[in-house]
Amino acid sequence: MKDGAPEASSILEVYDLERAGYRGVWDFQKELQKALIQQKRNPEHTEYTDDDLADMLLFVEHPHVYTLGKSGNAEHLLRSVVELNEIDAEFVLVDRGGDITYHGPGQVVGYPIMDLDRHFTDIHKYLRYLEEVLIRTLAQYELEAGRAKGQTGVWLKDRKIAAMGIHSSRWVTTHGFALNVSTDMDYFSHIVPCGIQDKQVTSLQRELGTEVSLDLVKKQIVQSFEEVFQMQAHWVGGGRELQDKISYFNTVHNG
Repeated sequence: MKDGAPEASSILEVYDLERAGYRGVWDFQKELQKALIQQKRNPEHTEYTDDDLADMLLFVEHPHVYTLGKSGNAEHLLRSVVELNEIDAEFVLVDRGGDITYHGPGQVVGYPIMDLDRHFTDIHKYLRYLEEVLIRTLAQYELEAGRAKGQTGVWLKDRKIAAMGIHSSRWVTTHGFALNVSTDMDYFSHIVPCGIQDKQVTSLQRELGTEVSLDLVKKQIVQSFEEVFQMQAHWVGGGRELQDKISYFNTVHNG
C-alpha cells in the first residue's frame, strides 16, 4: 500500500449507471466478479495499488423486468411472456438467491460487487448489513423500517419496501437490493412478490405521500453504506467510467 492511501477493504467505488437494461448490467457484474476473483488469486498480489479493483456499488434504474432467482417458483409469475410483452416487460432467470421480483422505473437498484475476504466471510451477516443500510436510509425519512422473521429484505410492518437477492462466488458478491422509491406498484400485481402470498409491497413515495428524489436517496444509501460497512465511498462516474475500469484492469493483468 502506498503511504497515505486507504486500505483496499475501506474503499467503495460508486458508479451510477442511470437507466440501463437488466441483462447488460448483469454481464457487467459477472465481469467485475471474475476480475476481483482473478485479482485476489494472483500470488503476486500482496498489496493494494491504484491499478487494483476496489469494492464497488453499482446504482441502476432498470426498464420493466421480472427476475426469478435460482430457488424461485416459476408459478409465482402470474402472466405469460406474451402478456409481459404487452406491458413492455421482460422475464429473466438469474443466478441469485430468492424468488421472483420486479425491477422498473422509480426504483433504486444497488449491486454491491464486494470481495468479502476483505470484510467477513459470512453471507447471512452480509445480508443483514445490506438490510441495515436501507433501514438507516429510511430512518432519514422518519420511517421505522425493520426486518421480518424468516424473510430477507426491509419492511414497514407487513409492507415490503425493499427486496434483496445475492450471489457469491469465492466470496465475491453480485446482485443486491431494490428499494421502491416512486415505483409503479401496479407492476407487482403480475407476480407473487418474493413468493410471499400474504404481504403487501409499498414504496417510499406511497408512505410519505410526496415525491422523492432518486438521486437524493442514492446519496443517503451511500452515506449509510459508509457507516454500516465502515468504508470510504468515492463517486467515480457512470457506465463509461466502469467500462474503462474493466478494460484497464484487463490490459494491466491480462496483457
